[in-house]
Amino acid sequence: MTATDIPPGFERQSRRSPLTDPWEPIYWRQTPDAIVLGLRLAKPHTNARGFAHGGLIAALTDKAMGHSCGHKMRGTHSLVTVSMSIDFIGSAQVGQWLTVETDVIKTGSTICFAQCFVKADGVVIARANATFRVVPKQG
Repeated sequence: MTATDIPPGFERQSRRSPLTDPWEPIYWRQTPDAIVLGLRLAKPHTNARGFAHGGLIAALTDKAMGHSCGHKMRGTHSLVTVSMSIDFIGSAQVGQWLTVETDVIKTGSTICFAQCFVKADGVVIARANATFRVVPKQG
């Protein structure tokens, strides 16, 4: 796989933010139950050792889990992160395809729970879980 190859089913994400704009292009794939994020790792995504930066992984897991909870709730509510935990299991290098695959554990009227796995070329490098506060969607 070359640096320009994007796996089938992924398209450019439409929910951008000032934090993640410098990391573009970020891709997404929608499933019935979640939003899967994808990113071809490049030098701006790395730490001084040349591996995917932990801050990048943290931000992408927060984004994927929050968007997945919102997707599971059919977009009727907004979500705010209450807590998040990440375990870094391995590393990823420039050129690898990074995915964040979420499992929404439970949605409710005030809280949502999710977990996810971060994979580099299909190998798990991190896992995360988060709790989100469900809030009314602002216009």
